[in-house]
This record gives sequence, structure tokens and C-alpha cells, in this order.
Amino acid sequence: MSKTVIPIGADHAGFELKETLIKYLSDKEFELKDFGCFSNESVDYPDFAHPVASMVESNPEIKGILICGSGNGINMTANKHQGIRAALCWMPEIAELARLHNNANIVVLPARFISEALAKEIIDTFFNTEFEGGRHQNRVNKIGCA
Repeated sequence: MSKTVIPIGADHAGFELKETLIKYLSDKEFELKDFGCFSNESVDYPDFAHPVASMVESNPEIKGILICGSGNGINMTANKHQGIRAALCWMPEIAELARLHNNANIVVLPARFISEALAKEIIDTFFNTEFEGGRHQNRVNKIGCA
């Protein structure tokens, strides 16, 4: 059986958290596609949001992870892609609702505002929650990106 591939990307503010999550998810038998960045040197978040969003957009069966300082810039960039429903999540309950009600396909983390332990909990919740469908499907359809 092949591993689930998760595209991941971060700017310099999210670099250390990205590295932690890559190890955490690799230990859980996930395969990560790391789109960078690869150091703490200052970079521009769109350079990492676009490749992750493009991979998820081209592969609707997968979900991705993006990280920057506040989560806002990288989230805005990802959501420019037609097939993307990126959700900025700072607590597990937000991640759960993003999947249940919005069928979010990229989880965005604000590295400067959450701990590593909380980030892991958010990731686990996001990847273990299925979309409810039903009345929520009509709402997702109205977003115009599915």
C-alpha cells in the first residue's frame, strides 16, 4: 500500500514548525512533499503557497499544509487557486469545523501563535476529520471553487 502524500510549505517564520511536522508525520507513515523553505532566511510566502496549492488543486484526493508567522498571508495566497479551500486554524476545533463544514483541503498554521504540541493536535484533527456533506455541500458549492 502506498503512503499518503502531503504537500507542505512554509516561509521563514514557519520553517522550524514545518521541520517538526515533517518528522512527526513521517513517523506516522505519511510521505511529505516539502516545497520549502529550507532555512530561517527571509523569503516570500507566495513562493511556497503556490506550489502546495497547485499540487492539491491537481490532486483532489490529497490535503496540504501551509505555515507562516500569522498564517494570513500564506492562506490568502493559497485561496487564490480555484480548487483550494485553505483554512487558517489555531485550535483543533477550528480544524475540525473546517473539514466537517467547509471541506477544507489545506490547513494553514500561524507558527508565531501556536505551540508545536498544539500544531500536532491541529494536524491530527484536520487529517482525521471527514467532510460531512449534506447541507454543507451546497454551501461549499456556492464558494465556487469545487
